[in-house]
Amino acid sequence: MNRLVTFFLSRLVSTGTIDISCSGDMCNPEWSVCISGDRPGVHTGIHLLNKWSLLRLLCSPELKTGEMYMSGELTISHGSLENFMRFLAENDNRQQPALSGRKTLFRQVLSQAHLYSNHLGTSRRNVAHHYDLTDELFDSFLDPWRQYSCAYFATPQTTLNSAQIAKLARLSAKLHIASDEKVLDIGCGWGGLSMALASLHPQSHITGITLSENQHQFFSQKIRESELAHRVSCRLEDYRALDEQFDRIISVGMLEHVGKRHLNGYFHTLRRLMADKGVAVIHAIGRFGPPRDTNRWIEKYIFPGGYLPNLEEILHAVTCSGLKVMDVEILRLHYADTLKAWRRNFEKNKDGLSTIYDERFLRMWRFYLLGSEYYFRSGAGMVFQIKLAHDVSALPQTRGYMTEHQEKAEAWLNTLPPFGRPPRLLR
Repeated sequence: MNRLVTFFLSRLVSTGTIDISCSGDMCNPEWSVCISGDRPGVHTGIHLLNKWSLLRLLCSPELKTGEMYMSGELTISHGSLENFMRFLAENDNRQQPALSGRKTLFRQVLSQAHLYSNHLGTSRRNVAHHYDLTDELFDSFLDPWRQYSCAYFATPQTTLNSAQIAKLARLSAKLHIASDEKVLDIGCGWGGLSMALASLHPQSHITGITLSENQHQFFSQKIRESELAHRVSCRLEDYRALDEQFDRIISVGMLEHVGKRHLNGYFHTLRRLMADKGVAVIHAIGRFGPPRDTNRWIEKYIFPGGYLPNLEEILHAVTCSGLKVMDVEILRLHYADTLKAWRRNFEKNKDGLSTIYDERFLRMWRFYLLGSEYYFRSGAGMVFQIKLAHDVSALPQTRGYMTEHQEKAEAWLNTLPPFGRPPRLLR
C-alpha cells in the first residue's frame, strides 16, 4: 500500500514539496512520506489522524481536504495553512490529470465551475445559506461600507476601506448616471453601493433587490435612518420577478450565484429590464481557462449553487441576449489583495466570534478565505466588469468621462460616514 500511495501522490505533485504523515495504532505503524515536484515551490506538510484518513482524502480530495481541516483530522505539520493553500493552488494550475475521470488531492478551493440549477425557491435557500449569517461575522472582516466584493487597489499600500471606496467610485463612473434616472442594483447586499450612488447622484432613484432577509433588514434600516428614503428603496425580490424598466442597472457579485444553466436567462432578463438608452454594468468573479465544476467543499459549505464562468461563456450569453458589449475590464490580483485584507481582519477579530461560532466554523471560514485568496494568486481567477447596452450611442466614445467622475466621486465618498447622508450633495 505504501508504494501505491507514494506513486499516486508523486503523480500529483509538480511544484514544491509536501510532507504527509499519519498517526499509527496497534495494527498500523506511523507512516510518512515526502513528495517533491520537478519545479521549485513552497514546502508544506500535513498530518492525518491515521491511514484511513489518508484513504478517505484520496477518494474524495476536494471535499475531504476542507472537512478534515475543519474537524482537526488534518493538521498542518510544516509551515502554515497559507503555505498549504498556496501549494494546492500552484499544483492545481500545473498538474495534468493523473487518473482519467478522477479529481485529484490538489484541487484548489474555488477552482471549478458548477452546473447546478438555481430556480426561484432554490436561489432563496442558497442565498440564505451564506448571507443570512450574523452581522458580527461580516463586521469582523468587511469594511465600514460592507462591501463583500472585490475592491480596487490603486497601490499595494492602499487600505481596504480606501480600495472599496475606489471601487464604488469606479462603478459609479462606469454607469454614467444622468440626474433623474432610475437605477436598479441587482443583488444589492447590505446597501452600501446603492447608498453611495444616491449620494453621488442627487436626483437619481435607486432600487436595490436581494434574496437575503438579513441584508434586506439591514439595508431597510439604513434607509430609515437616512434622509434618502424618498429616493432609495430595498426589496426582498428575485430579479426575474421584476416587471419594469430602468435607465441603469448595476450587479456586483451576484452573477456567480446564477448558475450555468441560467446564464442566458440572466442576460435576457437584463435586456428586458433595461430602457432603450439604458446601460448595465456587471461586476463578477470569473475564471481563466476552460469551464470547471465548482469545488465540492465550496458548494457544500460556502456557496451552494455557485458557478464561476469564464469570459467566453459570458460573451456567448450576452450575444444570445441581443445586448451589446460596450467595454470590458479584467481585474486580476485585486481580489487576492481584498481577501488578504479580509483574512487579516478576521484573524484579528475572531476571538470576539467565539461566543457565537464554534471552532469548526471558524476553521471553515479561515479555510474559505485563504483558499479563495490563492485561487486568484495562482492565476486561476479574475474579476470582470462588463458594460452592456442596447444602443451603441448610450455612452461617450472614450473613457475620459470615467476618469473625471471617478476622481470626484472617490474624493467625495471619502468625506462621508458609511451609509450616511452627506451635509451637501455632490455636484
